[in-house]
Amino acid sequence: MGDGFVFVEILIFAMIAAFLVYRLRSVLGRRTGEERQRPNPFTSRPDAPRAGAPDNVVPMPGRDRPAQAASAPVSPAQSHDEPVSLHAALAQIAAADPSFDEKHFLQGACGAFEMIVEAFAKGDTATLRPLLADDVYDNFARAVRERQAAGETLETRIERIADADVVEARMDGRTALVTVKFVSEQMNVVRDRNGAVVDGDPNAVVEAVDVWTFARNTRASNPNWSLVETRTTH
Repeated sequence: MGDGFVFVEILIFAMIAAFLVYRLRSVLGRRTGEERQRPNPFTSRPDAPRAGAPDNVVPMPGRDRPAQAASAPVSPAQSHDEPVSLHAALAQIAAADPSFDEKHFLQGACGAFEMIVEAFAKGDTATLRPLLADDVYDNFARAVRERQAAGETLETRIERIADADVVEARMDGRTALVTVKFVSEQMNVVRDRNGAVVDGDPNAVVEAVDVWTFARNTRASNPNWSLVETRTTH
């Protein structure tokens, strides 16, 4: 009878352990190999842009060069023809890529803008890599390395994107290029290796106006757009 009692105790403890394991899995979840990764802003519809406005104390690569792109220029598709209106250019892009929708594109562009600005400030080149064209990435990565070599850190907080509008669009062969003007409110501060502020004001929010061009091969199965040019207006 003693052996039978011990067996019952073991069975009870086993049932309790199984119940606890079940509860832990239901609360913590389990890895399936399909955990959600950071979404690409152009393949998912991001939330509406946050409510906001600065000129970065440490400019994004190309921000201080109004007339010069941060990437190699792309020759216009209609360099010898009469320019088309923005509406007509967007219609050409939609004809080449029926999935193109200006509103959805702008939502994705705002998500990409925030992601790129914040990743650049953090020196997160892994996040930057898939969002930037090769030459633009090289410029951003070089700026990150120079900042790190100087022992400086950049703190950037985007308070809101006050405005985002498509200002240019065209087809260059199979490639669609869409330029967006972003007006944002940001806080930017540069600190030295000891944490002292060397530029900017952590309590100041200023307005930045950035003009970014995104490109995508309309024949490619990859739906993602890449940042191919940055410039600024004053």
